[in-house]
Amino acid sequence: MPIDVNELRDYKGGDPEKWKKYMVQRFKDPTIVDQVLAKDKEWRELRANIDEMRKNLNKLQKEVIAPKKKAKEPCDAEVAQMKKMQQEIKEKDLELPKIAEARDSLLNRIGNMVDPEVPISHDEDEDNLVVDVYPEPEELKSNPDLIPCPLGKLTYTLPAIQPLTHDDLLWRIGGYEPLRGQNVGGHRAYFLTNAGVLLNQAIINYGIAFLGARGYNVVQPPFMMNKEVMANIAQLEDFDEQLYKVSGKTDDPEGSSEKYLIATSEQPMCAYHKNDWVDPKDLPLRYAGISTCFRKEAGSSGRDIRGIFRVHQFEKIEQFCLTADDFELSQAEQKRMLDSATDFYKSLGIGYRVVCIVSGELNDAAVKKYDLEGWFPGQKTYRELVSCSNCTDYQARGVGVRCGHATDANKKGDLTNRASYCHMLNSTLCATGRGICCILETYQTPDGVVVPEVLRPFMGGKDFLPFVRGPAEATKGEKNQGKKKGGGKKKGKQ
Repeated sequence: MPIDVNELRDYKGGDPEKWKKYMVQRFKDPTIVDQVLAKDKEWRELRANIDEMRKNLNKLQKEVIAPKKKAKEPCDAEVAQMKKMQQEIKEKDLELPKIAEARDSLLNRIGNMVDPEVPISHDEDEDNLVVDVYPEPEELKSNPDLIPCPLGKLTYTLPAIQPLTHDDLLWRIGGYEPLRGQNVGGHRAYFLTNAGVLLNQAIINYGIAFLGARGYNVVQPPFMMNKEVMANIAQLEDFDEQLYKVSGKTDDPEGSSEKYLIATSEQPMCAYHKNDWVDPKDLPLRYAGISTCFRKEAGSSGRDIRGIFRVHQFEKIEQFCLTADDFELSQAEQKRMLDSATDFYKSLGIGYRVVCIVSGELNDAAVKKYDLEGWFPGQKTYRELVSCSNCTDYQARGVGVRCGHATDANKKGDLTNRASYCHMLNSTLCATGRGICCILETYQTPDGVVVPEVLRPFMGGKDFLPFVRGPAEATKGEKNQGKKKGGGKKKGKQ
């Protein structure tokens, strides 16, 4: 999913220095731009060399060999020269795609542009830009100009706290069985049961109704993708840190045996219009992707072990939208998608803040990303619930989703004269596991959990989930950890 190489070619109107600046803003190596241009120059020179050799070969055949043969004159030397030239052309023809592949591989390492609103930093804790807080604290009511403000410089009264965390609450309402899940599926596996299942399905069905009322088309995509399609969408590090590989012989008539489980419905939705030329009159297109998601979480060892906040398998409702090839249009669509997410969590009665993520934490495709972080009263902190990204035409290039006009042969060298690719945007509406966690902490009481009003029609009218058992026993590992801590204190007193 690279940028257009013409964006780097100055003779085509491109600006390589601009893309070096974006790489610096992303805290990536800007010399990759120079490496791409060097390989591109090598490719263009070789192609010109091959064209010249073919021209000379044609000249030799038409102006020398053909007349001699017609006159029945000997031309063995010329024929030998022709065969040598043909072999040289054949060898150079084999080199050309190898150089193009090397160039494009480097091109794939160049990230998208960076939106002017994005804070240029690598420090999320200090420099993520707070753009919204709900409910509005007194400090913002009296001084609304406090935001936007870097996270490290903003001080305000945090929402109310609660005594229990989501893992304890989910256990007490009889909503999940983590140890039984781990016995079956290993680390981070779980069984959802009773109240947990009802909450999970209620969030899915409410999310479908919520987005459906806003004109979204509901789609349930394949949960597996062919390797070559996934490679045009996912970043290289995703294959190591996130994606599960599925392989083995099947009845596939194409003989394909290597697939990947999706980490988000964004991935198959990117390819929903693969190689399509979308009529601009049909844009924007808005989809609600409903899927199970699978993530290895290889880079999250030791984090969020308890509960279902960070797991290998979960359900998610995703917003996925396509607009015309116009940055102002896709910027406006991103705001609209963010508004849908904030309205969703307001309707659930969940407090949150919205931050614009620093440049160093953007993935390659995103020009800007907003995170909606829900307030977790039991953990006494904000946690990520939503990521909302504008990827402009970066992903669409990888899967060939075009729109707009074709190129005009009379306007060569003009960057505005190119095939337009759709802009693609994605935003979580709700990852159900995290949604459940936040709802439980927000609506806890001494006797159970109140069901948010908007979810009750999707839970058979249930308005309260009572505690059906006490707190979970400590695991063997936690008991051993407690003993170590106790032993340490005793030793310290001696």
